Amino acid sequence: MPFQPFRPHPWHGLPVGPSPPELVYAFVEITPYDLVKYEIDKATGYLKVDRPQRTSSQPPALYGFVPKTLCAERVRRLSPRSQRGDGDPLDVCVISERPISKSEVIITARPIGGLQMVDGGDADDKIIAVLEGDFVWGAVGDIAALPKILLERLQHYFMTYKLVPGTAPRVAIEQVYGRDHALQVIRAAMADYDEHFPIVGGLDV
Repeated sequence: MPFQPFRPHPWHGLPVGPSPPELVYAFVEITPYDLVKYEIDKATGYLKVDRPQRTSSQPPALYGFVPKTLCAERVRRLSPRSQRGDGDPLDVCVISERPISKSEVIITARPIGGLQMVDGGDADDKIIAVLEGDFVWGAVGDIAALPKILLERLQHYFMTYKLVPGTAPRVAIEQVYGRDHALQVIRAAMADYDEHFPIVGGLDV
């Protein structure tokens, strides 16, 4: 990653990764210890409080996004039950054996699969990855090799993190997919980003 004299915008100023889509960067917004949902402020690049979690649901892995990606039309085409992309960078969960308690850090992640999530009609895929070089999870090549309970926790978190008691769920996980499809989704999100944010004499955002 080249030296930059000023803090780059995490979405627009960081590269996708050292060797995308097989090896990507993840900008961490939420850690497994957070009971408040943080997300990137698109205008400034700083983290903001989106909402306190209403329920006891707690993220089971590091949660953030892949820089210079966008969920738009190409991502939607890979999610047959969605009506549009959600207009956000591509979400990623990164599994690490050693606790990482800080957010706003950049980590190198290797995608192994994902959850095809639809949120109110929006394609809102969650890429599942392992921390590159992790001594426990680093050898996992596909989501099928994860313990069943860990995959259940990931699905449960995303099924409940927006749940309001007494209202119908707005989120559905249509399928769990493996590494090959995850790489397709990342490529699509990279292409969607390049189309919507072309570089013409500087970054047009």
